[in-house]
Amino acid sequence: MPIPAAPTAPVTPVAPRDYARARLGEPCVTQMHYARRGVITEEMRRVAEREDLDPALVRSEVARGRMVIPANVLHRGLDPMAIGIASRCKINANFGNSAVTSDIDKEVEKLRLAIKYGADTCMDLSTGGGIDAIRQAVIDASSVPIGTVPIYQAIQQVDKVTDLTVAGILENIEHQAKQGVDYMTLHAGMLLRYMPFIAKRKMGIVSRGGALMAEWMMFHHQENPLYTHWDEVCAILRKYDVVVSLGDSLRPGCLADASDEAQFGELETLGELTLKCWQHDVQVMVEGPGHVPMDQIEMNMKKEAEVCHEAPFYVLGPLTTDVAPGYDHITSAIGAAIAGWHGASMLCYVTPAEHLGLPDLEDVRQGVIAYKIAAHAADVARHRKGARDWDDAMSDARWSFDWEKQFALAMDPERAREKHDATLGHEAFKTAEFCSMCGPKFCSYKNSQDVTAAWDTYMKETAKGTPAADLKPGEIAAQAVKERAAERKVALAAAKAGAG
Repeated sequence: MPIPAAPTAPVTPVAPRDYARARLGEPCVTQMHYARRGVITEEMRRVAEREDLDPALVRSEVARGRMVIPANVLHRGLDPMAIGIASRCKINANFGNSAVTSDIDKEVEKLRLAIKYGADTCMDLSTGGGIDAIRQAVIDASSVPIGTVPIYQAIQQVDKVTDLTVAGILENIEHQAKQGVDYMTLHAGMLLRYMPFIAKRKMGIVSRGGALMAEWMMFHHQENPLYTHWDEVCAILRKYDVVVSLGDSLRPGCLADASDEAQFGELETLGELTLKCWQHDVQVMVEGPGHVPMDQIEMNMKKEAEVCHEAPFYVLGPLTTDVAPGYDHITSAIGAAIAGWHGASMLCYVTPAEHLGLPDLEDVRQGVIAYKIAAHAADVARHRKGARDWDDAMSDARWSFDWEKQFALAMDPERAREKHDATLGHEAFKTAEFCSMCGPKFCSYKNSQDVTAAWDTYMKETAKGTPAADLKPGEIAAQAVKERAAERKVALAAAKAGAG
């Protein structure tokens, strides 16, 4: 696996996917449809290239349903990627306007910032005005898959939630598919029989889409319309290759509600809907819990894999404690790393603004970085091919005091440089064998290297047959340190000349 490029590197333009658009008009254009017929698509080949996998393995995993490639045939600027246990652990960044704040330019700026720092997919969760225009601008500007929650726009088009119609919901799903949306969260798994379980909870329903759907269901006392019209939903999505992201309407919103009968009841229904998606050759992933104690995370990951037939698991967090508003990018990244380790395929980021307000650009940056850390830690823990190469390269740069390389390899090069230069900003310190934490006398790296150099010199003298009585360790050590300093000076000069 190649070491990721620094976020400051220019984004490579993506060639338009005209080959995908040419499939339009066929009754089914999904990656699963082609994979099950033995076809390795251009998207599968690109995924294999990006993941350093055999294209045949990618095809097999997509056919099996363990991997999805969100790639609407109408998203021309997309660089295809995969979500699944055989690939790297991915992260998603959410943004979108609300009824009180944000605009098109601001949301596109959030998209670009999220991609810059490593988001693998992004979701536009706009609920305010101009939803259509924002979504189109985001899709047009994005090289990563874009996800949405269609019910948000459907509700914007009626006076009350209870005025929603099945036709209105289906029209919005197809409308967004035609815009190029790559995956959609659909809250189809919450059924009337789960309502008594919700009443026992400390925090009821915390999913926006789930709460809205529950309101409609209770008012009309009818079953979830997405559930009852699921075949019609799949018939739309298979025409554009939109991945279903089965929404977890009953995810726990606090530790007290984690792993309860409401959450796991809905999970059973999501497993049923997964099989129905596959009957239509529609790709599907399953969304997972929000607030879960650390000791329950592994069990949750294994249960989803069993109940939902190993469809990719896409988890929000999970948050591992409820008491840190303003820092929930940390409380959730802890859970996300554990979830990724135990099988989650994609981690939905949480920002410092979670539970408090709409995230701004700095919140997006911090959320993405926190989750890139979690996803990478999960890849290392799962021993994914080449995952640790990045860490090893950073270790080599640290040990050799190559500050510029350390900055370049950092997940956030700008922040790493900023922290270093806050106390040692002069250019001369970019070649120093210390930082401001320890200074020149107490740097363990420098002192350890001096000790190693002295020992090597001492052993060379011993090998020459020099009598022990004539060996002067102190002088040998001093000379070794002097020689190491001279060698480093030459190396730095050569590096500087090469960079120039």
